[in-house]
Amino acid sequence: MRPAWDDYFMEIAHMVATRSTCLRRAVGAVLIKEKRILTTGYNGAPSGLAHCEEVGCLRELQQVPSGQRHELCRGLHAEQNAILQAALYGVPIAGATLYCTTHPCVVCAKMLINARIREVVITDSYPDKMSADLLAEAGITVRYLDYKKSR
Repeated sequence: MRPAWDDYFMEIAHMVATRSTCLRRAVGAVLIKEKRILTTGYNGAPSGLAHCEEVGCLRELQQVPSGQRHELCRGLHAEQNAILQAALYGVPIAGATLYCTTHPCVVCAKMLINARIREVVITDSYPDKMSADLLAEAGITVRYLDYKKSR
């Protein structure tokens, strides 16, 4: 059976998440416009640097709760990497939809707002009320997708 567009793009976001090198949470993101994939991103260390799975996680070591102290994280978030890939390769993303396996944090929400993303589609929540509030204030639609992996 042919999947609906939402399921198709979310399946790809979940596949992208399998590239994550984060020890705490694997997240994948896909930027879509007019039913076309623009860029993808997953959470992990900057290009060329040692991954968390190699050097450990400072946030885990310090027992920092999820959603707090992002500055201690060695990695970039999936949404950030998707936006950076667009900038690196000159892909315009204004008006795009982000399919992401997890609700964006406040830092990513601010980036999505300034990148003029129009909609965010997610399957999992994240403990960051300020993020949700900022996205709502900016008029960015956030949709929770009842998604079940096909594999």
